[in-house]
Amino acid sequence: MSIQIKRVYDPPAASDGVRILVDRLWPRGLSKASLKLDEWMKDIAPSNELRKQFGHHEDNWKEFQKQYFKELDEHPDLVKQLIQISRAGKLTLLFAAKDVDHNNAVALKEYLEKKL
Repeated sequence: MSIQIKRVYDPPAASDGVRILVDRLWPRGLSKASLKLDEWMKDIAPSNELRKQFGHHEDNWKEFQKQYFKELDEHPDLVKQLIQISRAGKLTLLFAAKDVDHNNAVALKEYLEKKL
């Protein structure tokens, strides 16, 4: 049982397990074939309003997490699906943001690990 995060621009690896894109927008410059993903879960991503509000500014991180966790609480089926995948093996949450420490995949991983 493990959850990891990875930028979509990093090469896929056999150790990734199930690869799920968790961004609302498709990453620039990548084809579906090159991404080698198992699923694109747009609806698990933060709402457009929250995404714009956060703006990838580190100062907004704690508030972003708080609001995003509230949004995730409203999608129990998607959360349950991700938890089931992680329990069955490796789950890699894919994201496109340049900031590898402050993005929706980092927040989602933390949220899922608390639920486990």
